[in-house]
Amino acid sequence: MRRLLRLLASNGPGRKPKIVRGFDPDWDGDDDSDPRFDPDRDGEEATIYIYGVIGGWDQPETEDIVRGIAALNVGTIHLRIHSPGGMVFEAQAIKTALERHPARVIAHVDGQACSAASVLMLAGDEIEIAPGGFVMIHNPTTLAWGDDEEMVRTAEMLRAIRDSIAAQYSSRTGVAVDELLAMMGAETWLNAEKCVEMKFCDRLAARAPQPENLKRFDFSAYKRPPQALLSPSKSEPPKSDPFAEALQASRERHARMLKLFQLGA
Repeated sequence: MRRLLRLLASNGPGRKPKIVRGFDPDWDGDDDSDPRFDPDRDGEEATIYIYGVIGGWDQPETEDIVRGIAALNVGTIHLRIHSPGGMVFEAQAIKTALERHPARVIAHVDGQACSAASVLMLAGDEIEIAPGGFVMIHNPTTLAWGDDEEMVRTAEMLRAIRDSIAAQYSSRTGVAVDELLAMMGAETWLNAEKCVEMKFCDRLAARAPQPENLKRFDFSAYKRPPQALLSPSKSEPPKSDPFAEALQASRERHARMLKLFQLGA
């Protein structure tokens, strides 16, 4: 959970999810409808942009996104994803709303579909990924507070979430669940070609989106991000991590308490 909080903090406030009707040639989320090129602009297609973290304090309520999807009266929904991840329950809720919609859903990984975004991606009846794109899968994390029984219940919940995600990946790809669990445990980053090879995606996109429309995310919360996705700037001093500092302080405090307990025994 500490990593998730770091992810949300370092990549927000971000671009909010957006639903667009009509012609959007530059993929920037603005309605650039032109009847000369798209006369049926109000009829058959809509585009949903997930171009930032999923969930979090600066994002719309998931319920509002789900209602927006349900209100769409279209035959095709384009789901465009460029996300470092976020809240898996929110991603799952949006995915379910898209799966229940009668429209055909075409998912486009325009940049990265990491963590929870890789689950949302599975809503697509078709999935394509831009050249240079990445999909990342890993084990879910959380934060727990309580006694040993609470810790056990939390671990059981995480295993259930992990197994559910692995089953969804397996249903899409045909890869064995055990193999996917190992990949998730290792935090696996799949480039565009590997995504197609393993059937996470159906095909490579014909073209990549314009770079200015893709935010460069901070992936320092993850263990093994590809070098190509890391910030090119090495001159800035490393930022302090308040979550790591608080965790270390807690460990030291408990170590002192344990020592006192042992001395008094």
